[in-house]
Amino acid sequence: MNAPDIQLEDDPQRAIERVGAAFNDIKTQIGRVIVGQEEVVDQLLIALFSRGHCLLEGVPGLAKTLMISTLARTLSMSFARIQFTPDLMPADITGTDVLQQNRDTGDREFRFLNGPLFHNVVLADEINRTPPKTQAALLEAMQERQVSVGQKRHALPDPFFVLATQNPIEQEGTYLLPEAQQDRFMFKVYVGYPTFEEEKQIARATTGVSKDEIDPVLSGPEIVELQQLVRQVPASDHVIEYALALVRQTRISEPGAPEFAKEWLSWGAGPRAVQMLLLGGKAKALLAGRTHVSTEDIASLAAPVLRHRIVCNFAAESDGVTTDRVVARLVEETPQAEGKLTSDPRFAGVFQKAA
Repeated sequence: MNAPDIQLEDDPQRAIERVGAAFNDIKTQIGRVIVGQEEVVDQLLIALFSRGHCLLEGVPGLAKTLMISTLARTLSMSFARIQFTPDLMPADITGTDVLQQNRDTGDREFRFLNGPLFHNVVLADEINRTPPKTQAALLEAMQERQVSVGQKRHALPDPFFVLATQNPIEQEGTYLLPEAQQDRFMFKVYVGYPTFEEEKQIARATTGVSKDEIDPVLSGPEIVELQQLVRQVPASDHVIEYALALVRQTRISEPGAPEFAKEWLSWGAGPRAVQMLLLGGKAKALLAGRTHVSTEDIASLAAPVLRHRIVCNFAAESDGVTTDRVVARLVEETPQAEGKLTSDPRFAGVFQKAA
């Protein structure tokens, strides 16, 4: 991957202006079509600039698909929408080898035909409606940024951004996406109902005749440059330790897990959660006009990063305890001020190895 034209350490102000301008331009274009949902849009863009993927969950009719397709239209990149169904096979999304005859020599040879994954932005609509085998093919592409067909591996385009949706209701005929596979997504974003005024505006706009046009804002090379710029943002030891503390407290079999985590959780988050917290924090810092990450950046992204990486046990579920409630308590009880975390005896076990 080529180095970006802008180096953060050489011209931080220009870097901040470049990222901020791109962020605001995209939000303006999306706002022409999507009413409200600002927090959801912010998290989508943070994931985009962090080179991550997003899983959106919400009941039908909340414009999840429209939001993603609108985001794709703001980018001068190729886009594909895959409707996941129970009969969808891996080859339907990865592509397949086709036997063809060479007109010049008459010999028969296999030629690979690209599937819909060979686009920059891929919308995986209702990912929980397709069998695990096809889900695994998508998740391999997300992790490795390549697909394996037969004996060959085929690289996917760069940038490559997967936005998947799933419906939390109508579970009949669906295939639950396991937590281990959800871990490939940087964020799990909940899409909620609009406010009264937002829904009134939606009703007026969608029952009229006017249509808002979307102007592309960024190209593929520009996205790659901004993604590399985000990675240049420094994170202090204190910020890294704070991210580690949040994640390591979810591991109930290791030292440092609080009693409420042991009471409510059956499984904790892995190292990828720390990576996603830090990358998301770096993107959020740049969007806020800063060239350093704060613990506030990490805390604000704890819910979308951790909610699909921890598993509540039966006792917690029977009491109505959700993963979001667990994360909220972790953030509330973990000190952010520098020096307090390592000096507090409650967190001594967080920074030591398991016995």
